[in-house]
Amino acid sequence: MPLIPEEPQIHESAQGPRVTPAAGRTASTPRPVPGPRSAAMPRPGRPGPGPARPAPPAQRPHSTSGQPQAARPENRSAPQIQLIPASAAGALDAADEAVDLLLDSGRAPGDILVLTTGEQHPWAAHELSFGEAAYWAQQEVGDDVFFAGTAATDRVKPRPVVIVAVNGDSGDDAGALSGAQERTGALLIVCGDPQRINAVLGAGV
Repeated sequence: MPLIPEEPQIHESAQGPRVTPAAGRTASTPRPVPGPRSAAMPRPGRPGPGPARPAPPAQRPHSTSGQPQAARPENRSAPQIQLIPASAAGALDAADEAVDLLLDSGRAPGDILVLTTGEQHPWAAHELSFGEAAYWAQQEVGDDVFFAGTAATDRVKPRPVVIVAVNGDSGDDAGALSGAQERTGALLIVCGDPQRINAVLGAGV
């Protein structure tokens, strides 16, 4: 009976380099401005299942006050104002990134209000498609980031942090920013054209 040579057994080493998750999220480069968001996309305050959001870059040159994004205000009667330079087309993305940074730094989603001067944020447009009653009821619950247009500022309740995306012509930039500031408890972040915003802020808003 012919002998069948045994095939050599290959023992793969189990001692290869182990990949262990980092203690924190890995830093990422600033996100490129994506295309239009889907209306059904989860809002920043309540991300859907999937990989964790990348951590923000170590330094962000956009702050005009020189304070960290989620710094505590020194004077509660005068909210801190920060400017994030962005084009009208990129203002929504800049506002979303600001929301991400705030959440990463420990801010509760219910602390954050996002206002738009032009087109509604995709989340607001999506929620309004189910009716205004359901949309405004979510503000009453107050446990998540809320998005609204500056035209509806009178119906918006104050929150510690207000982000304004100057993504269009409100017809009254001074009034829009003034209304946002009145509803800001600690920090007002404005995303838009610096010259346009500084002109309004310099006028005493």
